[in-house]
Amino acid sequence: MMPGAALTVGAVALVLALVLPLAARPLLVRAGVLDVPNARSSHQTPTIRGMGITTAVALSAGLLTAIFLPQGRVAAGQAQATLVVVLLVAVAAAAIGWVEDIRGLPIALRAGLQLAVGAVATGAVAVIDPGAQQMWWIPAGAIAVAAYINVSNFMDGINGISGMHGLLVGGFYAYAGVVTGHDWLVFAGVAIAAAFAGFLPWNLGRRKVFMGDVGSYLLGASISVTAMAAFLAKVPVEYIFSPVLIYLVDTFVTFLRRLLAGERWYASHRQHVYQRLNIVGLGHLQATAVVSTATVVVSVLGIIAAQGNSAMQISATALCLAVVLLYLRTPTLFQRYFRHKAAHAPGNGAAGGVAGE
Repeated sequence: MMPGAALTVGAVALVLALVLPLAARPLLVRAGVLDVPNARSSHQTPTIRGMGITTAVALSAGLLTAIFLPQGRVAAGQAQATLVVVLLVAVAAAAIGWVEDIRGLPIALRAGLQLAVGAVATGAVAVIDPGAQQMWWIPAGAIAVAAYINVSNFMDGINGISGMHGLLVGGFYAYAGVVTGHDWLVFAGVAIAAAFAGFLPWNLGRRKVFMGDVGSYLLGASISVTAMAAFLAKVPVEYIFSPVLIYLVDTFVTFLRRLLAGERWYASHRQHVYQRLNIVGLGHLQATAVVSTATVVVSVLGIIAAQGNSAMQISATALCLAVVLLYLRTPTLFQRYFRHKAAHAPGNGAAGGVAGE
């Protein structure tokens, strides 16, 4: 694969993601597609949502560019077919999310559609890459795709977090494609990274917009189907799993806590680690930085584990576990830090007393 081809794919996705919101924003305003704050929200005023539709178009255009670029290898047909599956899954998930944004969908129907998308995608990849017993993975693939669509939706609660997740995971998947020789994975990763990078300025600018369910469903589906296809293609699991580990742990631990507390798992809440970071005093960008930093660290450790000897694998895995546990503790650690800082701030009586001793 020529590096220029990946750059072309990335440029198409990035430029469209940056430019398309200019046209979409007034249309969304006119249609009244707004995100009204609820118990789960980290914002206080109604904000335009649904801008993920432009990210979906940008990602689709990037993938289409990759599909029609000369691959230059014997396996070009297989690689192109895999990219077609990624494209169709991304479009299907975005369509489900768009309907959810506009009119809403019953939980059972929404879950059924997500599972169907995952099952069809896994079956298609198994046919494209006919390894031994691949069809046995269809139920697991269906659950994995549907689950990560919802993980991405649950984690899409503060400015910047989804855009950064797409940028980082896409980037690490592209790297995995380079080192393992899977051109389609490079193209898919670059397209995901560039499309969600292009959304960030709109999400972080002064006149903020949200991607909505169309964007979070797109994020979860594009990442999970890429990961599933990479797994079936025998890409080392460390490359696949480590970039999504923080999102998975945050969601699973929060779900478990709520389940043990007897709370309704599907009810709106603000108990994820990233939400608690915001509650204890970190701004949206600061909380996003914590999540993104943890993601980068565990991803790098995953690369070390995949490429190192046995001793390095054990060490990297142990460090990865430590990072995950530290991430789960960050709300408590930052809360203690802010309390300590407030207690010792100038003008505080207790701080003054200590200083005068």
